[in-house]
Amino acid sequence: MNVNELKEKWLAEEKIAQMKGWEFSHIEGKFQSEEDNMPWDYASVIKKYLKPTDRILDMDTGGGEFLLSLGHPYSLTSATEGYAPNVTLCQETLAPLGIDFREMEDESKMPFDGGTFDIVLNRHGSYDPKEIYRVLKPGGLFITQQVGEDNDWDLVKLVLPDYEKAFPGHNLRVQAKLFTESGFTSLEQDETFKPIRFFDTSALVWFAKVIPWEFIDFSVERCFENLLEVEKQICEKEYVEGKVHRFYFVMKK
Repeated sequence: MNVNELKEKWLAEEKIAQMKGWEFSHIEGKFQSEEDNMPWDYASVIKKYLKPTDRILDMDTGGGEFLLSLGHPYSLTSATEGYAPNVTLCQETLAPLGIDFREMEDESKMPFDGGTFDIVLNRHGSYDPKEIYRVLKPGGLFITQQVGEDNDWDLVKLVLPDYEKAFPGHNLRVQAKLFTESGFTSLEQDETFKPIRFFDTSALVWFAKVIPWEFIDFSVERCFENLLEVEKQICEKEYVEGKVHRFYFVMKK
């Protein structure tokens, strides 16, 4: 395939790139990630603490897929989301079930009264420790799994070599300290790094476009020469590799 054909192919991939909920079926088979191979299982961590009578909140719920997988009583479940396509999805799927869904764009202004929840969940979303402390009941728990500052960073540097990290300081040590300084007690925590590989440049283009908060200002036009280098590496080595950076903790008010 010549350079012009590659460009047309990548531009077409860029044009159709969109995320609904949080799934990557469009590039299945073209990349490999060990995101699900963590030393901990987030759902199991939650279920260890979750009681059937608990009132829970899932922040930045995406399309609500993970929240629904917990099987918690809908009448005791709340969820928030700020990304417009997912807000619409949640309004269509969560609200009719009786889940208290609310659009929320600012984690420092949560639309709930103080002392509302027994458990606040947050999987890969932003948060404000002081606001979480406010909405939790005494003895309430904040359980989170987070995407760390080094997540996909090697891949970002391949296509955007002059960019700095989007979320410096987003790691277990710094974030856990923010919570303990806000009055929480840590019950458990861990951090890990796992490989992620792309076997097709088009898949990386799609991936970069649907995660704009990591691949800031990415476009095929802007990054074309660097994408050609990615293509060259894949042809020579069969893949390009980055790393998945995850951490989790359970904090008690």
